[in-house]
This record gives sequence, structure tokens and C-alpha cells, in this order.
Amino acid sequence: MPDPVPERLKVVVCEPYFTGSHRAWAEGLAAHSAHDVRLVTHTGGFWKWRMQGSALTLARQVEQLVEEWGRPDALLASDMVHLPALLGLARDALADTAVAVYFHENQLTYPPQGGTAADETYAMINWLSMAAADGVVFNSEYHRQDVLAALPKLLRRFPDHRHTGLVDAVAQRTLVLPVGIDVERFRPPDCVSAKTEDRRPPVVLWNHRWEYDKAPADCFTALEAVAEAGVDFRLVVAGESYQTVPAVFERARVTFAEQIIWFGTASDDEYPQLLREADVVVSTAHHEFFGVAVVEAIAAGALPVLPHRLSYPELVPEPVDTYLYRDNAELVDRLRWALSDPGGRCAAAATARKHVDQFDWPRVAPRYDAFLSRLCAARAIAAPPTRRPRPIAR
Repeated sequence: MPDPVPERLKVVVCEPYFTGSHRAWAEGLAAHSAHDVRLVTHTGGFWKWRMQGSALTLARQVEQLVEEWGRPDALLASDMVHLPALLGLARDALADTAVAVYFHENQLTYPPQGGTAADETYAMINWLSMAAADGVVFNSEYHRQDVLAALPKLLRRFPDHRHTGLVDAVAQRTLVLPVGIDVERFRPPDCVSAKTEDRRPPVVLWNHRWEYDKAPADCFTALEAVAEAGVDFRLVVAGESYQTVPAVFERARVTFAEQIIWFGTASDDEYPQLLREADVVVSTAHHEFFGVAVVEAIAAGALPVLPHRLSYPELVPEPVDTYLYRDNAELVDRLRWALSDPGGRCAAAATARKHVDQFDWPRVAPRYDAFLSRLCAARAIAAPPTRRPRPIAR
């Protein structure tokens, strides 16, 4: 049973990268929370500029909101926010406010592209935000452990006053709250009647960002091996694409020309139906801190075929080896089984679908609400409200 929510709080969610899964998270929380949640956002794009400069413009928006609505009880900022800068720039508007930061991803362990060195500027912004927050929230246990292991390595690189003595204190303020999913949006009809009796070729789904860290070449190479073994299938390649698209996608368009039934970014209306048509969702990612796209596909009835690494073991039921592979040879074997055994595939998919019901927003939102209530209560004990709040500077 979730913790009781003693009172309805005023909560501001700051999200300067308001697109994709970041937007779905913010809007989902606002829609399902028992608290009064208001969003302060910038459009998604220019992520480095968002991390460097959005605090100033977000602060102005927060001040305007507070002038109209009153001071919030809690502020929940995403990892794209330079939290200490925001708190300093809106110090009057956010006096006595409990503060948390939510990590969708992080810049300490995000893999750099093409062998380039990571820019520690953005990792330091993440660290300073963690140090400034009353609560530090990660979207998976893998993500939490990954960051906590990386922090000492980052801080030891600096010449003095390295902050390493603060890591344990920050670690005590961490917890995991998954991203909520709108399960009803993706829920399919009965798997057996819909996907095993129509005798059509099974559909493989790849629905991740079209970027290097998702290792699309590994997926397409495995599918080539499956096709060469004589297994018939159809292919949906969805997910977000950007100005620079890895060349492997154009090669895949040619290689799988006869199998492809969708190739490109889908609209909000088209996307759920594409997922409901899929029999198998595959990932070959080398980076994943949660896996929203995979959870959505599982909720739609697809069997997950995922690497045994990153956050993926947290997304599937026992026995995890039904869904997770350990190398590329095992990926090919798992795909051949999934595409050749409709009964076994559908039974395993149904078990996985029940498992991800735990990520449905009506189940997840009360956990956020209880966390925010505890955070505000602890803040009130540690720092009682000021008797004479200063007026908000305009």
C-alpha cells in the first residue's frame, strides 16, 4: 500500500527539455498526482544550452507563477536544470521550498559519441544539483548505482576541495521512482486471438532514438541472420530521428525493403497502433537508464528481446533469461525462437505485459506524492518557515 498523502501540496515541476519522454513524465505526473502540480518548461532542444542557461529564464517563470499562485511547497526539477543557479536566481520565490532533482539521464556516465572525450562541465552541473537538492531521484536502480559509482571518480580529477566527503551524504538522499507509463494508451486486445490466429508474419519493432548509443547496427545485423535462416517477419522501425541519422538506417531500408511496413518517426496518433501490431520489440542499446520505449511496447503486447545489461533486468519478470540475451549470437537465437514459436512467444509476452503494469501512472503517481509529502515534512523540521517572507523581487 502506498504511503498516505496527508495534504494537497503545491508542486512546481521544472523541465527545460520539454519533449519526448521528459514531456510525457512531466505531463503524466501533473495529470495523475493528488497534489496541485504546475509545470514550468522550455521547449526541447539545444540540451547543452538548456543545462547552461535555462536556470535564468526558468527563474523568471517561477517568479511569475509564484506571484499569481503563491509559494510552492515543493520543487521537482529535471536533470537538465542547473539547480543551484535556479535556486539562487529565484531565492525569494522559492524560500522554504523543499527541492528535489529527477534524473532521466546523467552526464557523468552518458557515453560520448565516436570516442570523443566527455565534457565534465555538464557532469559537474549534475553533481552540484544533487548536492543542492533535499532529495535526489533516479528512474531506475541501475541508474542510481551507476551515478553513485561514477561520482568519486569524477571528483578525484580536480586539484583540491574535491567534494568527495559529501558523496555519502548525497547518497543517503537518493531513491528510485520509475517513469510512469499510460498503459491504457497502448493496451492491446487479447494477445492470443489478435496475434496467433491471423497467420500473418510476425512483426519486429525497433522503436528507439536513431542514434549511435542505441547500437542499431547490432539489431539489423541480427535480423539479417534471422532472415538468412529462412524466418519470415515484418519490420517496423520507429522512434525519434534527428538531423544527423546514422548511415546504418539507410542501409537497413534497402536490406529489408520487402519486410518493412513502417520506417520513420510516427505521430502521437500513429505510434500506439504501431506498437499494438508488434509481436517482438528488440533493443541492442549500449545506453539505457530506464527504457520508456521498451515498456510501452511490452504494455502493447510485444515480447521484449533485450540485452542482459543496463536497466533492462528491472523491466522484465522472472525468469529474466526468457527475455534477456548476453551476446549477439544469443540475440539471433532468441529472435529465431520468438519469431518461430507464436504460442511460446505470446505466453511470455503476456507475462511481461502484466509485469509492466507496475509502471502505470495510477500506480506510480501515489509513490511520487508520498515522496514529496515526506520531503516537505522533513524540510519543515530541518528549516522552519521564515516568519516574515521577503516580497518577491520584480
